Amino acid sequence: MTKPTVLITGASSGIGATYADRFAHRGHDLVLVARDKARLESLATRLSGEAGVAVDILQADLTNLDDLRAVETRLADDRRIGILINNAGASLGGTFVDQTTNDIGRLIALNATAVARLAAAVAKRFASEGKGAIVNISSVVGLAPEFGSTVYGATKAFVTFLSQGLDLELGPKGVYVQAVLPAATRTEIWQRAGKDINTIPGLMEVDDLVDAALVGFDRGELITIPPLPDHGQWETYQEARKAMRSGFGEARPAARYRTSG
Repeated sequence: MTKPTVLITGASSGIGATYADRFAHRGHDLVLVARDKARLESLATRLSGEAGVAVDILQADLTNLDDLRAVETRLADDRRIGILINNAGASLGGTFVDQTTNDIGRLIALNATAVARLAAAVAKRFASEGKGAIVNISSVVGLAPEFGSTVYGATKAFVTFLSQGLDLELGPKGVYVQAVLPAATRTEIWQRAGKDINTIPGLMEVDDLVDAALVGFDRGELITIPPLPDHGQWETYQEARKAMRSGFGEARPAARYRTSG
């Protein structure tokens, strides 16, 4: 059987480039999306030569609406594409009060809006075909406001929730959805946010991160957290969340809110 083509955003370096390498060596043709055309061309030449697969490049800035629409169109119309790796993302240095509203807007556009729109562009086709996979790169920061990355963490919490919701909607229609939640990983995201990578403890290497994520992919996991030693902790977290649902349907405020003081 012909293996599905994989479209990867943020593919010019780091996690995206490593996903491209791994899927190419699994025999998948690729569509690589990023802003840096020269890097994309270099990666495409290497992977097509090493793995003998077809590699298309699509230069796009996903915060630019015209570029984003071009990628959406490719996802919707190219029936060879059966896997979307929603990887493109960025971070911001400083605290919320230090960050400009324009920078915050661009971060949300890239980390959240583009992820949702690209998933939406392909979901209808995948559901009608009864197959396909959407992999969204989230972050453990979305589970930990204590880490202090307020807007970045909020966008990643959105990505995780989006993935869980998509799984409920699309899973019964044959579409696989995975959210990958890395912790600190050795990529260029740190330098671009103005942070010294040498001051960050416990960095996971990109190869290790992607290889672990692909183990989760092959197992059909919805949530993959490569650095978490005890998956039971995630399951306990989920059970605690679900236990609250019975209280969400009450017609009156809880007793603790019906008294003053």
